[in-house]
Amino acid sequence: MVCLYLHIPFCQKKCNYCSFSSGVAGSEVFTQYITALKQELSDLAATRDDRHLKSLFVGGGTPSILPFSMLTDLIGYCLTLFNPTSLLEITVEVNPGTVDEEYLRALLVAGVNRISMGVQTFSDQELSILGRTHSSIEACYAVQAAKDVGFININLDLMYGLPGQTVESWRKSLQQAIALNPQHLSVYQLTIEGETPLGRAVASGEIVLPEEEKILHMDEEIRRFCCDAGLRQYEISAFASDGYECVHNINYWQNNDYLACGTSAVSCVGGVREKRITDTLEYIGCIKKGVSVVCESECLSAEASFRESVILGLRMTKGVSLHRLTARYEIDLVKHYGAVLDNLCKLQLVELTDSHLRLTAKGRPLANWVMVELV
Repeated sequence: MVCLYLHIPFCQKKCNYCSFSSGVAGSEVFTQYITALKQELSDLAATRDDRHLKSLFVGGGTPSILPFSMLTDLIGYCLTLFNPTSLLEITVEVNPGTVDEEYLRALLVAGVNRISMGVQTFSDQELSILGRTHSSIEACYAVQAAKDVGFININLDLMYGLPGQTVESWRKSLQQAIALNPQHLSVYQLTIEGETPLGRAVASGEIVLPEEEKILHMDEEIRRFCCDAGLRQYEISAFASDGYECVHNINYWQNNDYLACGTSAVSCVGGVREKRITDTLEYIGCIKKGVSVVCESECLSAEASFRESVILGLRMTKGVSLHRLTARYEIDLVKHYGAVLDNLCKLQLVELTDSHLRLTAKGRPLANWVMVELV
């Protein structure tokens, strides 16, 4: 079955922290890009024997910057190319301030059954520092509008460790998010990328990030608030009500095949990982000329894929299945890692059961270090 990602590289304004492939463009470029994206989709579908679509994720950028007629037409086009009889999930990322009831209703009618809303924080001061274009009030209105038109699967993206953020301000953001009763929360610690306005401001000392102790406290608050609200942590950065875990992302974390189209989009099929060019106009030009838009290709060895499966699987709360690893790769995890795994177990950072390897509560805050040890 097919899990498909589409990248929409347009935004109202580039956020101060963002290093993704995205930028500001006009309606003419929108039209050219969607035409090119449809052509790539058509070419991709023609190479597939299995066209049974399991999940479709439209991300960005800001997909909701497109006119809703253009976005719904793109979704409809995907459903004509791929068989939707096994389709479990269509997710569209939207930003508050770019959607209203009419827009959201059009997405629902088009078959979208999951909305992922980039809120980041409910503090207007923190939103300003991030360079976001919406206010906290607009975020609340957008969530309510999604509910009013009939969406019952809403994810909110939140960020912590922001410049000027305190434990108390983070607690208030969590309280507001929980009060909106989403079915899913994706919660990320801010990552500073050097070649961004925020990265340069941090490097120069103009902006100071919260201390590590405060960030750890914020991390603890996430689990406390989500647990009290009935949102179960099933992945390092993801919390959901039962039955509302993200199908598309779980496929990534299980290191299964996934397809992708659009600028900078990355696919991985049969151990071959391919990345597409990042420049939107260059992408459009290549598609028009019938030239491949893949700029990087890597064929993973069985051992490299095995290690990726371990690393990605450890993101899941339940961990990585030993049986699935052995059946897929014929590699014994315990023998493969040997003393490295023994040491992680002795440090009580991971737990090895008869069926799974998983991070412990002690190991979760140190997940990045643990995964480096296992790469």
